Amino acid sequence: MQSDSELVRVWIDGASSGNPGPAGCGVVIEADGREKRIQAYIGRATNNVAEYTALLIALEELRPYEGRDVIILSDSELLVRQINGEYQTKNPVIKKLKALAENRLKGFRSVSVQHIGRGDNSVADSLAKRAIRIALLIE
Repeated sequence: MQSDSELVRVWIDGASSGNPGPAGCGVVIEADGREKRIQAYIGRATNNVAEYTALLIALEELRPYEGRDVIILSDSELLVRQINGEYQTKNPVIKKLKALAENRLKGFRSVSVQHIGRGDNSVADSLAKRAIRIALLIE
């Protein structure tokens, strides 16, 4: 593994108001001593789709860091266990999103996808919920 200063840490979260309902994603990336925060409204989706979409948004933003070591942190036990091969993925939509994510994960030197508590994911969570609130104000 590379030195800690070269490690990329990513917090992801998805939120859905209604499940399915208006959905948003939050991503926080820490790399090279900087932090980037991303929020995105993704329209109507389930919470699980929002979680995977947050992962895909993060992986797109991580393209400049391909070849490096990445730690992805999520409070979605389902996403983490599916990505780590501990749970089967039966839902056809989630299967497609998971396959996209797995393909993009191949570009990194090493990837660790870890489950964290909701309290440890508060920034990504607030970004996801804020994306929903802003979108609903505009509609």
